[in-house]
Amino acid sequence: MDGCVFCQIIAGELPGHLVLETDDLVAFLDTRPVFKGHVLLVPRAHLETLPDLPADQRDGFLAAAQRLATAVVDALGAQGSFVAINNTVSQSVPHLHLHVVPRTKGDGLRGFFWPRTKYAEGEAAAYAERLRAALDS
Repeated sequence: MDGCVFCQIIAGELPGHLVLETDDLVAFLDTRPVFKGHVLLVPRAHLETLPDLPADQRDGFLAAAQRLATAVVDALGAQGSFVAINNTVSQSVPHLHLHVVPRTKGDGLRGFFWPRTKYAEGEAAAYAERLRAALDS
């Protein structure tokens, strides 16, 4: 879809730190992460909300989310993860995306207040590589 940032990342028109690619899905690091290693899982097809996801893609979408939730623990030393989807309200990009946010006890995240952080130069690439390695194992 014209103008969709996520579609442009999927198409390679905008840079993204990709961590997972399948025929139907792409996962990449959020550029404004809640915590470093925050991943967004998106369908390749431009769909705006979870109800728009075709039935034949639901299992693959959830399976990829499970793999990513495991990868943030294995690759980044997180104790767990926060997994969420916004539909329309609070959806900064109108393309279905599932957040996988690495969590540790005492990390300061409370409810749905999501403070954002930034990666240092080259740091996002290193996080993406660690996640890719965990997904490949």
